[in-house]
Amino acid sequence: MRPLLLAAGLLLGAAAGPAAQNQCSREVLHVRGTPVNVTLCITAAPAISGSVVSIQLSSTYAAGGSSFTQASNVRFISGEGPARALDSVDLRQVGVAGTLHMTLLYANSQVTVEHAILTPGAVTVK
Repeated sequence: MRPLLLAAGLLLGAAAGPAAQNQCSREVLHVRGTPVNVTLCITAAPAISGSVVSIQLSSTYAAGGSSFTQASNVRFISGEGPARALDSVDLRQVGVAGTLHMTLLYANSQVTVEHAILTPGAVTVK
């Protein structure tokens, strides 16, 4: 009986490893010619209340050798299909002038950047 429990525990542990890694999304946004690496990680189980999905998010932005991370509780609105939220970040800490305004998408246990605009100037980034 113990070998069976041990094998089941190992399988569950192996299955949890990739799932935990899938909690982060990574992408590169080209902002005024500068590649900005964006990593969005879900740090706790989402809380759902009606059409609102609250997600604890750790967001890291990196460009030109500088980076910063910020933690936030983002409230996504769900309906038919994926849930979406709006978020903004000042990119001066990574040497890029402007504020990145993003539509974040929550689907398949990941948060990704669906659209992004840089202001001032309303420059489409994604």
